[in-house]
Amino acid sequence: MLIYVLSASLEEVYATAQLANSNLVSVGSSLEHVHVPGRGMPDPNSDDLVPHGEVEVGMGIHNEPGSHRMKVTVEEMIQTMLKQMLDQNDKERAFLKYSSSESFALLINNLGGVSTLELSALTAEVVLQLERDYKIKPVRTIQGTFLTSLNGMGFSISLLRLVDTGLGAGKSLLELLDAPSEAVGWAAPIRTSTWDNQTSASFESASSPRAVEKPSNLNLDPAILKKVLSSGLDRVIKAEPLVTRYDTIVGDGDCGIGLQRGAEAILKEINDSSTPLTPDILATLHRIIDVVENTMDGTSGAIYAIFLNALAHGLRAQDKSTPATVTSKIWANALQHSLKALAKYTPAQPGDRTLMDALSPFISTLIETEDIRKAAEAASQGAESTKMMKASLGRAVYVGGEDEWVGKIPDPGAYGLSEFLNGVAEGI
Repeated sequence: MLIYVLSASLEEVYATAQLANSNLVSVGSSLEHVHVPGRGMPDPNSDDLVPHGEVEVGMGIHNEPGSHRMKVTVEEMIQTMLKQMLDQNDKERAFLKYSSSESFALLINNLGGVSTLELSALTAEVVLQLERDYKIKPVRTIQGTFLTSLNGMGFSISLLRLVDTGLGAGKSLLELLDAPSEAVGWAAPIRTSTWDNQTSASFESASSPRAVEKPSNLNLDPAILKKVLSSGLDRVIKAEPLVTRYDTIVGDGDCGIGLQRGAEAILKEINDSSTPLTPDILATLHRIIDVVENTMDGTSGAIYAIFLNALAHGLRAQDKSTPATVTSKIWANALQHSLKALAKYTPAQPGDRTLMDALSPFISTLIETEDIRKAAEAASQGAESTKMMKASLGRAVYVGGEDEWVGKIPDPGAYGLSEFLNGVAEGI
């Protein structure tokens, strides 16, 4: 790229290329060798294959062997790569003598099989370690797919010292990097100021803060509430791997993590010793609502937020002028109110293969029996029944492959909710 925009004599082009080469350090790493088209698949027992969970440091783009293989974290891998590039005590590799006061440009190259999201995470870690360990703050960071190993599952780090080219104004190495380019594969360099300001943007919420809630006379022993909620939330957290597996097959794979994140945040809130729970059930519920609204994303997060806000309204409608303990009947009435409110925002009904298949039978059974255990069992049966349903709503409608999962995989949201409700029943 530098040479392409130089527009100089052949001697100057050659000299500039040599200058860049002599001030450049680079190293690559990959999780596996690239499969060359036209060749058969490698022997699974071949030493050429990089073992699962290991990375080959120093591998070239043409499958040239690296210096070694290691089983490390991403942070440790990058630390090793930067040490190979910049360790001045390494007599074999320290051919670039440098000072941290000098200016550098950083290039992170995708070997072909790394997603943009993953490459961005790698870039962020490289920038962090360069500044932390080597006091190097690149004046330009360039990330993209420049020179690939087809679909190689790896990346390379290149660091260019920005020395004087001797070519005069407008032709410094930095100016050549910044020169306009119509090359499809060339990415715009990121300036230091842009990198530094990436987290400095202020956020102004357009919504007004939640009004101070009026205290209620609906009471529940905080110790009992904490015990019951903890039982349900712990069960949700333990169910995360299975919910995630289900949602990976019939959805986008984030349901389990979303439920786990919300459950962990609520547990943290109700166990916060600096703000202990009070007997006022509405005060506690509003604290939980705030947590859900700020930690649970996706469609299910919105549904839970709507439902819990409606639950608070349903409880408030039953608040009397004298203190009263919340009973199963009060809960049932409030839950019925929530279910009706939810219907204004989602067309989902039992039989559509959604969390409604667990929620609706739970509420109807609780209203009928005032028995939380029977209601939780009804929720489990409802979630189980979704195995035989074809999806009418949600992502499962268009992920395909119904012949493979109908009869085997329940709706992840319904299953996750049933786990929580059964955990609550166990905690009582």
